[in-house]
Amino acid sequence: MPIAVAFFEHYAYSILFLWVLVEQLGIPVPSVPLLVAAGTLTATHRIHAVPVMASILLACLFADSLWYYLGVRYGGRVVKLVCRMSLEASTCVKKTESSFSRHGATTLLFAKFIPGLSTVAPPIAGQTGMPYARFLAYDLVGSAIWASAYVFGGRFFGDFAEKHAMLVHLSTRFGLLIFVLVVLGFIARRIWSQRQFLRDLQNSAITATELKNLMTMAESGDARQPFIVDLRHPLDYLPDPRVLPGALRISPTELEKHCHLLPRDTDVVLYCTCPNDETSATLAKRLQRLGVHRVRPLRGGFEGWRDADLPLVPYDEQKPREAAPELIEAAAAA
Repeated sequence: MPIAVAFFEHYAYSILFLWVLVEQLGIPVPSVPLLVAAGTLTATHRIHAVPVMASILLACLFADSLWYYLGVRYGGRVVKLVCRMSLEASTCVKKTESSFSRHGATTLLFAKFIPGLSTVAPPIAGQTGMPYARFLAYDLVGSAIWASAYVFGGRFFGDFAEKHAMLVHLSTRFGLLIFVLVVLGFIARRIWSQRQFLRDLQNSAITATELKNLMTMAESGDARQPFIVDLRHPLDYLPDPRVLPGALRISPTELEKHCHLLPRDTDVVLYCTCPNDETSATLAKRLQRLGVHRVRPLRGGFEGWRDADLPLVPYDEQKPREAAPELIEAAAAA
């Protein structure tokens, strides 16, 4: 028997607990191959399904409870910290906030199946004030569904492989190599995608200082006033509901739907609170393909503007913009 397989069999429950715990705490190491491998070994009774499931669920509940209480205490700041640790940093906030808006606590039942949603769901549940007992119940069921899918999927494979000695031999001989290659390939692909996204963002974004200078020039009559759009999710308004001067609140979906109403004779600036400005940068690319060529994401988003001590105003004091009244009506109706 290969040394690695023998080692895993001997320390299986501790390895499963620690590996899943590390992943659920936000370190981007995929645990699915390990869960499948554990399930395969339960078919041969080398390890047992009940302690396997218990190890996984205990790790999930420990990590998720920690993130829940950090979400209660620190709100949106801890959510963005978790996303920066994730290999899905560009999309995890958007995915989770949208899911919680549509499904509420039910999101926890399927969160662990969706990259970028798993680790961020607990702190957002805490941020939104979900009672801990309710969170714990949904999180436990969701964790059990997730773990069962892969452990018992692996057990099914193990039952099949047990009847084919050659396949068992090959799987134990090359299993570790395949597992390592899968993990390395997963991490490499995510890192490459993230770096490519950041390079594209650097080439297209406008800085807070550049936007402020543009607004100052517009006030003096030397340039047209930029059309600024606040793309933040309603949950992001909780810590600070203010907006940039002149900004219009509208969801990314509605803005793309009504892009023909955007002005073409001035700069359109989009901002959000996502890690790496993912929402505004991605939407800017889509709008450019749809013919809105003077559109740029704000580098650093809302927080970058605020941290630069630039002016913010209450949204309810905003006056209707003359640049695109139809778009304002569409935003109000959305």
